[in-house]
Amino acid sequence: MPRIPIFRLGGAPEKPAAPNLAASTPFVSLEGLSVGVDNLRHDVLLSPKFVELARAQIARLIARHGDLEGLLSAEAPQSTQGPSWMRNQAGRASRPKNDPGAWKSALAELQVASLNRAKKEFKLSVDLLARLAVTKFLRTEMNLQFSQVLERCRVLLKSYDNMRQGKAHEYRERLAIFQVRKRIILRKTGQEIFETLREVEKSTLARTRRSLFGEETAGGSYFTYPLFLNRLLFSEDGRDDYLCAEHYVMLGNWDRDPDRYGRMREVVLTFLHTLYGADLSAETLDSWMNVPENARVLVGTGTPEESEEGLAQQERLAEWVRLLEDERVMENVIASYNVVPLLSEYAPRINAQQLKNALIDRTECDRVERMIQEGRLSPNSLYAAVAKVATCRGAERAKVAARFLGDFFHYHRDLRRLEILNAALDSVNLVGNERIQELSRVNGTLYEFLLPEEQGQTDSERVLSHVVLKADVRDSTRLTRTMMEKGLNPASYFSLNFYDPVNKLLEKYGARKVFLEGDAIILAILEREGEPGLAVSRMCVLAREIIEIVRGYNELMQRSGMPQLELGLGITAQESAPLYLMDGEHQIMISEALNESDRLSSCNKRARKVMEPQAGPFHVYAFQAAELDENGNPEDVILSFNLGGIRMNETAFRKLEKEITLEPLKVRLPASLASSDKGEYRLFSATVPVDRDIFRKIVVRESRIPRIDSADFSVKGWTERKYYEVCTDPVIYAALEKRKGAAH
Repeated sequence: MPRIPIFRLGGAPEKPAAPNLAASTPFVSLEGLSVGVDNLRHDVLLSPKFVELARAQIARLIARHGDLEGLLSAEAPQSTQGPSWMRNQAGRASRPKNDPGAWKSALAELQVASLNRAKKEFKLSVDLLARLAVTKFLRTEMNLQFSQVLERCRVLLKSYDNMRQGKAHEYRERLAIFQVRKRIILRKTGQEIFETLREVEKSTLARTRRSLFGEETAGGSYFTYPLFLNRLLFSEDGRDDYLCAEHYVMLGNWDRDPDRYGRMREVVLTFLHTLYGADLSAETLDSWMNVPENARVLVGTGTPEESEEGLAQQERLAEWVRLLEDERVMENVIASYNVVPLLSEYAPRINAQQLKNALIDRTECDRVERMIQEGRLSPNSLYAAVAKVATCRGAERAKVAARFLGDFFHYHRDLRRLEILNAALDSVNLVGNERIQELSRVNGTLYEFLLPEEQGQTDSERVLSHVVLKADVRDSTRLTRTMMEKGLNPASYFSLNFYDPVNKLLEKYGARKVFLEGDAIILAILEREGEPGLAVSRMCVLAREIIEIVRGYNELMQRSGMPQLELGLGITAQESAPLYLMDGEHQIMISEALNESDRLSSCNKRARKVMEPQAGPFHVYAFQAAELDENGNPEDVILSFNLGGIRMNETAFRKLEKEITLEPLKVRLPASLASSDKGEYRLFSATVPVDRDIFRKIVVRESRIPRIDSADFSVKGWTERKYYEVCTDPVIYAALEKRKGAAH
């Protein structure tokens, strides 16, 4: 644990230096995780089986601590009223899922699975999200199950209306007590759930985490995971008197109490300022109070030790006792410990704070004594506790003061951990609505934490990346008008010569239609986890087939005197899943790849006018030209030429290099090419596996973007920027086959 530098006591050189104190600042980091559909929280879906087991376990604990097990045991055979979910839940009461061992096993399996996923994705924050989601679910479910158990009992009581009055009255009284004791029942239920969580952590999760991520990982597990081992985890605000009395120290809760948490914190801060100086930051002091061991370092245990450090601790302890006396809270501190044995005897009939104040205030003691006598209880324990508080003197008071400082640090630390955890829980959205689940799932923002037997299907559907192709028809408006002037049907023309042939190719390449409009079609191939990872390769072959099909139809149309289709295709890869919005039942893809594919498929009119006569066997070019913006300032713009070609972005090319082997290709091309591209290009050939026994060749051209004079497109130099073309001209593939034949 990191150490804070010493701040030495000033002014009195004879006093020993104050010791170094350890510091701890709890935090939760979910860095690297995607936010959900509301752009604020992380969407989480927990295992349905785990959820069912947890609900049954919580209901069982609430019934047991509420003394309703006997009443509910008759529910299954007798209850025929109420909603179906209530009857079903009652009918399942005796099934194995109500076995606490089953819920505990599912809890361990779910959290081990989240650790394995975190290791696979190299993100410990994934496991932290799972732990937060489980905690939030259990917290929420405790209140829901209390309400459901209450409603089940109410429905059940209706079936006793015809029974003898005495029995029905007994059950109604028991139910009334159940409602009054809600806070106590939920506290006991929460503590039992906490014990299970702690046992699973110590027996399984801590060792698994060390095995996967090493000792005290750099991801901050040392400071974060203890947040889930907090006794206050299932308390409403950390101010539960009984919980504090049993595990910390019972501070005051009423405004008039001098030992309220806020005031006692100020007393502790005064003590620390006395030892270390008044110029310490609030953050430093708070971080020291988050380490309970620091209390013992400062004041020991109250038992004198004959050593230099022991004598220094005694001196600091004496100063601490004097401060508590001066602030008039020492008696309250002593009473806080002596009231603990009284709680089991007199509470909840008598308020815990009343009992504590009765030990130090005569008026309050008389009032509590009367309440005890009215309840026909013995006041002897109260008298004994009052005597202990009154006779606590000297060394005994010092021991109580030393114990209190340690217990207060412990409580302060867990309150801080609870505050940090509560803030983190606000960033978790447990998605219950199925439509929202689907929307988040298709957008890749739904974190599903499932049991091992539930994971197979989800993993196989997880999208890792996607490739988009846009096929843009040139001058579709002019083409449509020309056909209509000739009395021809442009709709059937586009359908027969473009849309229908393309649709037949989709299944073959695993592509899907994203968008269709009058002059364009947009396709996508989604790459899922566990698949071969050939999305760009397959899209390149698909694009080539589209060009070849349209070229074939154009030849037929030309012989028939019909107008021809002119295309420009753009391929864009994005190394992430696309996003979606829902239009009713229809998914609408949202992706930057869509916009970029549109730019890659476009053709600048000036570039077409210059390049069409001299393009040669290449059909894609890009130029950088200096032009004036709207303010008259020069800026560089890219002018694109794409006529019957396929242009891909650099991300797609780099992914293509990983998918298949690109071999440098040198072939003899027509002389006209040299004048059009100045030789600033490289060719690569590759073989793409389309099916088990089907392979297709592609040739890809990488070329530098020239810097030109936009007036006449004359080349002024070459930039370092590149563009990429999937070659489509038959001349290139004929040269490739010729080269291959010569090699054999």
